[in-house]
Amino acid sequence: MGSLGTSELIIILVVLLVLFGGAKLPQLARSLGEAQKEFKKGLADAPEKADVED
Repeated sequence: MGSLGTSELIIILVVLLVLFGGAKLPQLARSLGEAQKEFKKGLADAPEKADVED
């Protein structure tokens, strides 16, 4: 999978702005950040739980 360039990021941001509007974007970004944090926490806890079950 390749990395995203500047033009791709700008296109994605414009599409998000059109779809969700300017007022909803901060809420959307906040929820995505919280979801990412929980996902990383779950990945970090997974090896510990696997060792306990074995």
